[in-house]
Amino acid sequence: MIKYITTLFIGMSLIAHAQTTPWQGKFEQLGQILPTPNEYRTGSGSPGPEYWQQQADYVITAELNDENQSITGAETVTYHNNSPDVLTYLWLQLDQNLFDKESNTGKTKNTTIQDSVTTKEIAGDLELYDFDGGYKIKSVKDVNGKDLKHFVNATMMRIDLPQPLKRGETYSFKIEWSYNINDRMKVGGRSGLEYFPEDKNYVYTIAQWFPRMCVYDDLEGWQNKQFLGRSEFATVFGNYKVKITTPADHIMAATGVLQNPKAVLTAEQVARFEKAKTSFDAPVIIATQQEAIQREKSKSKEKKTWEFHAEDVRDFAFATSRKFIWDAQAVKVGNNTPLAMSFYPKEGNPLWEKESTKAVKNTIVTYSKFTIDYPYPVAISVHAASIGMEYPMICFNFGRPNKDGSYSDNTKWRMIGVIVHEVGHNFFPMIINNDERETTWMDEGVNSFVQYLTQVENYKDMPQRRGHAQGIVPYMKGDKTTMRPLMTSGEQVVQIGNEQYNKAATALNILREAVMGPELFDHAFKEYAQRWAFKHPKPSDFFRTMEDASAFDLDWFWRGWFYTVDHVDLSVDQVRWLKIREDNQNLESKSKTVKTGDLATAGSTTENSDFNNGPEPFSLIETDGRLYGEFLSRINDKAVVDKMKGKNFYEVTLSNKGGLVMPVIIEWSYKDGTKEIERLPAEIWRTNEQKITKVFVKDKEVTNVVIDPLKETADIDTNNNAFPKVDQPSKFDQLRKN
Repeated sequence: MIKYITTLFIGMSLIAHAQTTPWQGKFEQLGQILPTPNEYRTGSGSPGPEYWQQQADYVITAELNDENQSITGAETVTYHNNSPDVLTYLWLQLDQNLFDKESNTGKTKNTTIQDSVTTKEIAGDLELYDFDGGYKIKSVKDVNGKDLKHFVNATMMRIDLPQPLKRGETYSFKIEWSYNINDRMKVGGRSGLEYFPEDKNYVYTIAQWFPRMCVYDDLEGWQNKQFLGRSEFATVFGNYKVKITTPADHIMAATGVLQNPKAVLTAEQVARFEKAKTSFDAPVIIATQQEAIQREKSKSKEKKTWEFHAEDVRDFAFATSRKFIWDAQAVKVGNNTPLAMSFYPKEGNPLWEKESTKAVKNTIVTYSKFTIDYPYPVAISVHAASIGMEYPMICFNFGRPNKDGSYSDNTKWRMIGVIVHEVGHNFFPMIINNDERETTWMDEGVNSFVQYLTQVENYKDMPQRRGHAQGIVPYMKGDKTTMRPLMTSGEQVVQIGNEQYNKAATALNILREAVMGPELFDHAFKEYAQRWAFKHPKPSDFFRTMEDASAFDLDWFWRGWFYTVDHVDLSVDQVRWLKIREDNQNLESKSKTVKTGDLATAGSTTENSDFNNGPEPFSLIETDGRLYGEFLSRINDKAVVDKMKGKNFYEVTLSNKGGLVMPVIIEWSYKDGTKEIERLPAEIWRTNEQKITKVFVKDKEVTNVVIDPLKETADIDTNNNAFPKVDQPSKFDQLRKN
């Protein structure tokens, strides 16, 4: 009863406090922020017993016109309503309308003119190019050819259904469309064309090229964020059958499996292609550089049609050019043997022939280790200037040598980095399929984190750009007015690279290395990947799964790193060195003066700047009988004193100056030259988020105390991380090395 009354009193006090001042504790649970668990998404972070998601299947025929750089297409879409809701209309994405003259992107872009500005910059910023972009929708009909009522709202199109679509029902409709392909050098874009004036050819990297279904899910209903160019896509899993007609001298790469190789390749190329399927040691060149050079000159007026099929993918993209060299290599991943492939013009060699397919292989092998075995039949890297962009089974990547074929280490590492990153996107979000437009960090940040693990594992000499704790420090030191929490939609973010990529990746790496440890983290992370493969996870599903599979309460971590713009800055304010007084013999006489709190306040409180004055003495006092309460047994006071004799006591006071609570990692340097690292969980801050004091008992004398000695937590100010105090960062770094 006493316990109940006490608890009730405390609870009433907290309620009264909450009514006047909202509680913003860093260890407060996220329960009221996250969606309420239900039969669709459980409190454990796994899909619930009634989880559902929609499906959209596509049959597409299209032709790429190399004379006027346009695409004309027709599609039949079959939409499966697996939701419990009755739908009266469908929403599709028309992302090519980004390039329409009336696009909201141009209208909402902030622009300025400075004293000196390049022609390319001003032409792009002010949209001075004469480009007729956007979809030309020719027709929207049902499968019987009857017109369907539809309405275009910028980059979205609504189709009104002739009758409600109930759960378990499907509806098929047809769309005919065309659009002019954008020149990426002039008007930008995540796909488009690149022109090569020397041989007057094009490389086409084509995506967002057909009207495609929006996501409809249990938390948001229809995805309704317009495409403004930055935040990427929310798309539905489905099956694709695609036929694309090109000039006869083109080589094509695409999502899925090529169905008619004998119709589009030479007999020799078909033979090389078959050989590549069993070549596990090195790539086989299927379309050679010499063949590509000859095709560059041919400019064939004939046509051929490539056919690809893909299952369980959320999108479809392709690349085509008469300039392409093509190589491929088989990769063993679990029970699967996907083909790692690269397509590149001669301008990419010799770098691409040497490194691209190897990077594809390294990526799918290492990502599979941390997530799920790569399930798709191919993984493709396509070379295109100044871009890194991903789609199911295919991605477009930069990294071009000099004209004479030479290249710097920086060019090589940047190229490998972008290939690892974009191929890695096959896992996040192409398989673990989050809504990129709403939660950018779930694909860019999570993917950048596994990219970091992949690069560290496969490229020991590679400079690491994102993921390691120290790499985020310059950003974390910066101007808070331009920072946004990770839970901000990508369109509202100012520093998208620093935040949605780097901060998220670094947060996960710190969580793995400094908070949970690799073993627990890796198990939980793999559990998340397995639970949500080929499904649509939300942030709450990730947060809950990581906790559920690890027995770590991480709400403090998510709250600090994902919901705020706080930074890490822990400070060693004071270290007191104490020892027991040598006259601790007459315990009986000292016990008569005991008062509650005597032990806590024993010894001098004078602040010392180093250990040169020696230890402060303190007394161990025999425990007064009244302090035992109802217990009848007694401890052996003399045994305690004997055990503590000769020990060194270090009372360490730390303060949290940055706002982010973090584990406390302490390096003790001893007088005999040895060192020891001690790790304290972040929960040490749970009752006081600003300042903590803790006593450590050591056998040996300490000469230096350093927190975060290995720079694992992204602490922005190392000048206050040591005792005795260090005046200059160089001295602090030297202290770490010693």
